Amino acid sequence: MPERKLRVAVLADSDTRWKWGALTARRLVPDHHQLTGHLLRGRATPTARQLGEVGVDADRLTEVTCARFLAELERERYDVVVLALVGGAVQAVLHGARALWPVPSERPVLVTGYVGVVYEKLADGLLLRHGADLVLANSRHDAERFRAVYEGVGADAGAVTETALPFLGGAPYEPTGGGAPTVVFAVQPSVPDGRADRAYLLERAAGHARLHPGRQVLVKLRSRPGEHTTHLEEQPYQRLAERIPGGLPSNCRLVYGNMGEILDGTDLLVTVSSTAALESLHRSIPTAVLTDLGIREALGNHHFLGSGCLASWDQLDAGLIPRADPRWLAAQGVRPAAPAPATRLDGVPAPAPATRLDGVPAPAAAVAPGGADAYAAARAKVAALLAAPELPAPAPYYTLTTAPGYLPGILARQRLAPDGTPLPGADRAPEEGSRLRRRLRGHLREAARGAYRHGVQRVAPVIRRLGEL
Repeated sequence: MPERKLRVAVLADSDTRWKWGALTARRLVPDHHQLTGHLLRGRATPTARQLGEVGVDADRLTEVTCARFLAELERERYDVVVLALVGGAVQAVLHGARALWPVPSERPVLVTGYVGVVYEKLADGLLLRHGADLVLANSRHDAERFRAVYEGVGADAGAVTETALPFLGGAPYEPTGGGAPTVVFAVQPSVPDGRADRAYLLERAAGHARLHPGRQVLVKLRSRPGEHTTHLEEQPYQRLAERIPGGLPSNCRLVYGNMGEILDGTDLLVTVSSTAALESLHRSIPTAVLTDLGIREALGNHHFLGSGCLASWDQLDAGLIPRADPRWLAAQGVRPAAPAPATRLDGVPAPAPATRLDGVPAPAAAVAPGGADAYAAARAKVAALLAAPELPAPAPYYTLTTAPGYLPGILARQRLAPDGTPLPGADRAPEEGSRLRRRLRGHLREAARGAYRHGVQRVAPVIRRLGEL
């Protein structure tokens, strides 16, 4: 008899979280599964272009509200559900699941985690995710921090499971052979958030291209104006580029596309604190985390302390190619397939002592390739839970007893009552009504999103500047 296909659902609220959620689902259930995708309706619901750029498909992909997703959970009997959402939305689904299964029952295994580097709202985000069967940590470093938070409030930390970022992969880096080296500046929607800081970074990238006419400098964009990702982007780099005197030099251009494909041709990855840095380091691509605007928690680049990757545009202009510390990489769950090259982009050997900002010689070799499967422990947990006849009711740390002034507002944002049940009218199917009504509702939603994005990217900055006068 053929093995039954497991039914897996992913609920995501942005393009990057869809990528994380879908790839995580495939790591947890690599064979014999049917993947159904759900996009949570909101300001960051990805467009078709963004989904195509991510390059991760599902057997079915629909847009839902939280209440409609809970109704489908009750009806469809999924085996595994991956919640790739902001913390508040995860908490809402967990309480909704508790309302559906208040006693030990046959229910899906609930999995959640983080898309990338966790550098802010550690306690808040973790406690909002508590109650899932598995809370995935992308490294040993994160797993230790996660357990400390849960144990610090007296909550069960057994759900914390060490894994790795699911999209680490790709071919190991090979230096450009005779061609023009490619420098990629991977921008972020909200880091930094000020116009002056973002314009400064873009101008420095353009200046690097002018200083090194033999290099190609690509500014890797996350979204087009009007689109949203996980974070808001009030000052799109596309518009800032229009204000550069004389425009961008011919060897500097703005690009879109799948990050993995961009990295295939990258010789140096530059960023403030993007998770793309970890993807780059996994491939042994030389990677620089910028210090120009300081090393600050608000920027997230403090996460890279001890990495050996911290550098400024001035240092990069002068030829510095940072080399990552293998011990730091191992703690972050990054295992390069080959040692990082010790040459500059112009082919001149770079002495090891000059590749560390603190003056300490970098170790000669990176972490050995291979090693244990980062998802083996998570798969074993999922398998054990699937084999159990019943699973206990979800038990989030936040309840009306532990957080009576916080939890109701979190649930209300997803139109759930304090007990986790949908508010009246919240679970009305969006498909109801005639085709004309459905089309009209779709146009109204897009118009509302457009007005919101216009307010964020056009009106809010003007009001903020007026307030500073």
